[in-house]
Amino acid sequence: MNLPLPLIALIGFGVINFFLLSASVLVYAERKVSAYIHNRPGPNRVGPFGLLQPFADVVKLVFKEDIRPTVANSFVHSFAPWLMVVVAMATTALLPLARGVVIADVGVGALALLALTSIAVYGVTLAGWSSNSKYSLLGGLRSSAQMISYELSMGLAVVSVVLMTGSLRLTDIVEAQNAVWYVFSNPVGCILFIVTAFAETNRAPFDLPEAEQELVGGYHTEYSGMKFGMFFLAEYVNLFIASFVIVTLFFGGYLLPFEHLYVDFFVDRGLDWLLVILQLLSLGLKAAFFAFVFIWVRWTLPRFKYSQLMQIGWKYLLPIAIGWVVIVAVVMAIFA
Repeated sequence: MNLPLPLIALIGFGVINFFLLSASVLVYAERKVSAYIHNRPGPNRVGPFGLLQPFADVVKLVFKEDIRPTVANSFVHSFAPWLMVVVAMATTALLPLARGVVIADVGVGALALLALTSIAVYGVTLAGWSSNSKYSLLGGLRSSAQMISYELSMGLAVVSVVLMTGSLRLTDIVEAQNAVWYVFSNPVGCILFIVTAFAETNRAPFDLPEAEQELVGGYHTEYSGMKFGMFFLAEYVNLFIASFVIVTLFFGGYLLPFEHLYVDFFVDRGLDWLLVILQLLSLGLKAAFFAFVFIWVRWTLPRFKYSQLMQIGWKYLLPIAIGWVVIVAVVMAIFA
């Protein structure tokens, strides 16, 4: 289905604002889920059921004083949080939201997705270096080492998907799962990608770059006000985008369960618009589930030691990823 350019622009505007608001929604969800796990009420004072608490936090951050160390690199210190947010929002353009509904349906979508997500490490590293603080610098170095270690395995997990699809276009990857989702035909690649996604988004148990026990706050120790808020925004946008990418690559993306059995019913009756709405809801619900998983794991598994983090990445995940790609390549060469 080919949508007119003005409608695509409107969808793009809506998507960007949706992801901006998603940070506030995810903050509220994280507080409520963690409160339930801890057997406590969570936010319940600002607004009905505490729903306005995230917006109150935004107002607080807007009016807080912007404090910058006198020995910090002024330009880089201010540029780093902007870089994090811009890269996070740019990634949304590549995600297919429904059949024919995608802002930038590029032929190398999977490669572009990996390239954009890898740029985020520069924001964290620059923030740590420009602050001229030992705690911040250690957090930035940890982040760069962590992302390099786990991006290799993440890239190989995506390669296994590309081998099975025969295309780097994200819409082709989704449509190739019309009959069977890749979580069933490529389970090892799915597990690898989910684990590395936790490391790439700096979520527990891989949140070493901002480990408060030993680094105070890590790379954003010397940030305050809206600059800190932008790091906060980028983290939750990246969390939601990671959920969307997991769904796109391994859980059928926008496809409804067993959609190939009844898609002709909508097409023959000219109900394409209804199918698009259902696909948007399908994608959103799947992504919301994995966002919940990110929150759930945070309060379930303890943080790794840094030595354990490196061992998992280099001694276990990378050899498994290389071996799995070889197996997929051989199977596809024989049976494809």
